[in-house]
Amino acid sequence: MSKNLLLLSSSREGQTEYLEHALPIIDDFLSKDIKEVLFIPYAGFAMGYDAYEEKVNLPLQTIGKKVVSIHRFDDPVKAVQQADAVAIGGGNTFHLLKELYDNELIDAIRQRVAEGMPYMGWSAGSNVAGLTICTTNDMPIVEPRSFKALALVNFQINPHYTDYQPPNHNGETRAERLFEYVRANPHRYVVGTREGTALQLKDNHLTLVGEKLGLVFRDGEKTRPIKCNTDISWLL
Repeated sequence: MSKNLLLLSSSREGQTEYLEHALPIIDDFLSKDIKEVLFIPYAGFAMGYDAYEEKVNLPLQTIGKKVVSIHRFDDPVKAVQQADAVAIGGGNTFHLLKELYDNELIDAIRQRVAEGMPYMGWSAGSNVAGLTICTTNDMPIVEPRSFKALALVNFQINPHYTDYQPPNHNGETRAERLFEYVRANPHRYVVGTREGTALQLKDNHLTLVGEKLGLVFRDGEKTRPIKCNTDISWLL
């Protein structure tokens, strides 16, 4: 059974409404048979899980999908085991991963994805699909059991990738931070995805969906651009 993944860089692009830019992609990704999506809101804990569930429900109901948050279930593992599709939203990646471990969901999600269940994430929800969360943009506000993530793909992900550097700002650029990671982990690839784009894995083929170039970082190699809608399955 092949994996079915949609890893969005962000929930918004530019001035669009929440998930507005991604709705056509999501609608194409989720089959007509899927009416309900299990939502994991742990990254957005600061807004409250009820509020986050409603926030995601508003756009997805326009394409005929109902979102039910995992916090409404007494047994989170069973909820994943019985889900038709899972979506993990953005927020703080460290809090997200801690809650995934604390609720014993890492193996449950991996198993269901291996069985072909669609997995959709954005921002932090995409970051945890990689090998570790060591290329997140977030502050470590809590300490998860491990930095190892879901490993649904065999590389690192950096959502919200940008080359922008504010004038007179002397901190490291995003590229410099990612080069630090690959220098410390020379056997790993890092894929930077810009807002408005998504990585999609279907039928064992990986593509970058959208209109902006992605970037691949690896120690000892020049930064490699990724064109949209071309096969990049070599990363797998």
